Amino acid sequence: MKKYIPNFITSLNIISGTISIILSFEGYPMGAGFFIFAAAVFDFLDGFFARLLKAYSELGKQLDSLADLISFGLAPGFIVYNLLRSCLLMEKLEFENIAIYKLAILSIAILIPLASAFRLAKFNIDTKQTSSFLGLPTPANAIFYASLPIIMGIKFDLLTYGIILNLKVLIPIIIILSFLLVSRIPMFSLKFKTYDFKNNLTRYIFLIISIIFIILLHFTAIPFIIIFYILFSSIIAIFKH
Repeated sequence: MKKYIPNFITSLNIISGTISIILSFEGYPMGAGFFIFAAAVFDFLDGFFARLLKAYSELGKQLDSLADLISFGLAPGFIVYNLLRSCLLMEKLEFENIAIYKLAILSIAILIPLASAFRLAKFNIDTKQTSSFLGLPTPANAIFYASLPIIMGIKFDLLTYGIILNLKVLIPIIIILSFLLVSRIPMFSLKFKTYDFKNNLTRYIFLIISIIFIILLHFTAIPFIIIFYILFSSIIAIFKH
């Protein structure tokens, strides 16, 4: 029975991502964000138990990739779609062809599932991405977007809303992160094969700084941690090069 445990956990990932999409439809953005975080936990656990139980299978590999597309591609895409729609509601738009303008803005959310699909497809056929990644991992990208409606719900103030619900901020972020998903920029993995400090120096430094961020900023730290992960990975790649 142990060989079915990882696939069962992967199924919980799919369920979490699907619930997130439903909650986005029903107007519960915070709940949608929390279920993406739940999907990320299940995504970690299915790999953990697959390694622990040595329960690897081709079915599990394909199921995991499809689950990630739902939970870390489609689900954050719906969250961003709602954020873009909220941005448009806050703007005073008075010009011709306003419908085309709105459609163009809302269509930007499609970049997230599209780039995520390419990222996952490239990962499946690339044998080099075993201990590290090329491009931003889809869970990190999804967690960034999932944190935004949760932060808005926790920090109910004009400054937070003014930053997140701002097309001049949100659109460049979507474009940059979508580019990073399909880029060849090396990003370190958080998977520990051993726990000795020397071989995991990068991971320990990242975890320590992330904990400091969380202590200082609480849940607001999440997007800053993702940004730090990208910058830290880029700096390490430059020095290695």
